[in-house]
Amino acid sequence: MNVETIAECMKLSFASTPFPQVVQKLAGAGVRSYTADLIRLRKTYYDANSESAVETMPLTSGPAVAPQFDKASVAETICAIQHGQIGYPEFLRKIMAAGCSHYSVYIGGRKAIYFGRDGDFHVENFPSGK
Repeated sequence: MNVETIAECMKLSFASTPFPQVVQKLAGAGVRSYTADLIRLRKTYYDANSESAVETMPLTSGPAVAPQFDKASVAETICAIQHGQIGYPEFLRKIMAAGCSHYSVYIGGRKAIYFGRDGDFHVENFPSGK
């Protein structure tokens, strides 16, 4: 797993580089999945050999994670970032305000799962290519 590329991808995400481009770079670096911990503001990346790498998320002025998970608000926020209406930092702030405590991205499975503090969740399949 290439940790330099992982660090670069964190910067690209916070520069609002489109998700498909970041995921493609992560896959090329050997990443199979990652989990974004929105309480501790860090991401843990995993490869096929169970090795991991941790990167701190440079989110400033983020809200506390709301106690209740609002699945509709999370889905609406995902749609907004997919359509380029908001950038990644704003995406994180909005899903945190909607009660998302963490999310996991499964590159091979082409999906992300967003979780609330009590186990509520929303599954989002990657958009199909054009």
